[in-house]
Amino acid sequence: MEKVIFVGLGGFIGSSIRYFLNVTFSKYSSFPYSTMIANFLGCFLIGFLMFIFTQKIENNDLKLFLTTGIMGGLTTFSTFSYETFALLKNNEFQKAMLNMGLSLFGCLFLTSLGYFICGKILK
Repeated sequence: MEKVIFVGLGGFIGSSIRYFLNVTFSKYSSFPYSTMIANFLGCFLIGFLMFIFTQKIENNDLKLFLTTGIMGGLTTFSTFSYETFALLKNNEFQKAMLNMGLSLFGCLFLTSLGYFICGKILK
């Protein structure tokens, strides 16, 4: 249960940061800069943090709080990026390409499908 609390607190922080970015940047443009910044920041930070936790420090509670919690609340794109990077690093190129293709096109397809189905239901 303690680990769930670490993740939940981190998720609260990450989600709050993402909301702050959205409120800040949506004033200036309709382009989703806040999402891009959250994803770029999260991708950089998860790479940075995972290096520390795989090479320097072994602290699973802190890792859960920072990566699954804060980075997960900030963006799930950071997790996708790290997992794809790990596949590439391990010379699993086909799996990395499959992950990228399915994630990108699958998510875009399902977002579109959900949008159109909801539009039909709520018409």
